[in-house]
Order: sequence, then C-alpha cells, then structure tokens
Amino acid sequence: MPIKYTPPSPEDLSALKDSLGMTGKQMAELAWLAGDQHWRKYTNPNPDNGRQMNPQMLFTMMAQLELDSATLERILNRMRAVGATIELDSE
Repeated sequence: MPIKYTPPSPEDLSALKDSLGMTGKQMAELAWLAGDQHWRKYTNPNPDNGRQMNPQMLFTMMAQLELDSATLERILNRMRAVGATIELDSE
C-alpha cells in the first residue's frame, strides 16, 4: 500500500511536545529513540542539522498515544510471533 506522506515540520513536533507537556526525554521514549539528543534532531529547524520524521516513527508515537494497552500488547505479541524481540521499559 503506497502512501503519500509529508512529515510534520520541526515546529509541528515541538508543538506536539508542548501540547503533551512532555520533556524531550519523554518524547524520545515515545518515539523509541535512544535519547533526547535524537529527538532534538527532529525538532531542529535548521535543515542542515535536522531530520525529517519517517511515517513509521510517527505511527509508533501516535499508536501509543491513541491505542489502549491491550491493543498495543496484541501488536507487540504479533511482532514477537514473527521473530522480533521487544520489551518496553514499562513492561
């Protein structure tokens, strides 16, 4: 299923962070990034130093915000069923 995707701007992602009342570290955790220094790359307005968010990462973030824990666990179990090893800090 090909998609047409335009990533959110650094300003959009900063606004999301502010609306959620989260720290950069918390946003990095939501995006499954290694640390807040990586999150800052997505909110950096300088195109030479910033990154555009891919749709998979944005989907991961929004799924965690919108889906209930039982649904998320079902998805993680499906990932495990095809051979992935995944553990979230909250587990």
